[in-house]
Formats: sequence, C-alpha cells, structure tokens
Amino acid sequence: MITRLKTSPSKERKDSELIAAFLGGDEGAFSELVGYWWPRLVRYVDQMIHDTARAEDLVQEAFLRVHRHRYNFDQSKKFSTWVYTIAHNLARNEIRNRGRNPLVLFQAIRKDWDVEHRPLEWPDNTYRPDVLFRKRHLKKIVAQVISLLPDHQRDIFKLREMEGKTYEEISDMTGINLGTVKSRLNRARNNFAQIIAPMVD
Repeated sequence: MITRLKTSPSKERKDSELIAAFLGGDEGAFSELVGYWWPRLVRYVDQMIHDTARAEDLVQEAFLRVHRHRYNFDQSKKFSTWVYTIAHNLARNEIRNRGRNPLVLFQAIRKDWDVEHRPLEWPDNTYRPDVLFRKRHLKKIVAQVISLLPDHQRDIFKLREMEGKTYEEISDMTGINLGTVKSRLNRARNNFAQIIAPMVD
C-alpha cells in the first residue's frame, strides 16, 4: 500500500528536490510526491475511464511503478511528465481491455444508470440552487462533448484544457511529435466549439 502524506497545493519542496531525496533513500520524500500528485492523477484518470474506484487502483499502480523503476528516471525531465505518462498508459490499457470485456462494459453502463440518484458531486454552498444546477448541467455537457471527440484528439484536449499541460509535456507523455500535438489540439478545439455551441445557446 502506498503511503500518502497530505501536502498543500504550493508544496514546500520542489519535485526535483523530493526526487533527489527519494533516490537517496528518503521514503518520506516519495510519500510527499504521492500526496501531492495523487488527487490530480486520480482526477485525470477518472476523466478517461469514468470509474473513480478503478482510477485510484490505476494511480496506485502508477506510483508502484515509479517506486520500482525510480533509478530509470531522467532527472533532467519533469517528474509530473513521467508519472502522468505512466498513469496515461495504464488508463489507455484499461480502456482497451474494457472493449474486450462485455461484463465490464455492462457494469459501467449500470453505474451510469444510478447517476441521478446520487448527491451532487460538486456541492458549493456559496451558490444559489439554480446556479448550482446550471454549473452541474454545463459540466455534464462539457464531459459529453469531450467524449464525442475522436480518441486521438480527446486525449490531447484533456491533457491541455483539463490538466493544463504544456505542448512539450503532452508530446513527452504521448510520444507524439510537437507539431502533431499542436495540430490535433487545434482540430480538437474547433470540433469541441462546433459541437457544444448549439447545446449552450
């Protein structure tokens, strides 16, 4: 089981410092890395596979691989790029495996059936109920539109627009050259705008 330490969004130590400490035998530094990046990775993987519990399992596996292969890490690169790449590939494998497993697909559909019977996922008492409803409605529309994008556009769109990754980071994570990343993102943005426009007018 991976140990997670709670850290503030700003982090007291940079990833590079934590990695250096971890490679020097400081397991506490690794726990700090896990604590900081865990929720971000779970959110990212969950957006890909639409299953929070399974997303947590995959992120757990991603950090186990980080720990296991820590000495292969190129310290000239960003840790975030490395761990996102591992999590991204695990999520893609999960999606491919689902396509070959009708039972998993059926379970995912049944899970979606119960969506309206759950409490609001993003409660915010600072907004009136009607505003909360619209925010929730728009969030569902955005997720729906993103799901309609072609696979090769959707992944890049999520990394850039939902996770805020740079073009260079996306290129490193996906293994796609920088020019192709930019052109696919541009097409994804255009497609997204065209699809969502009539839904929010």
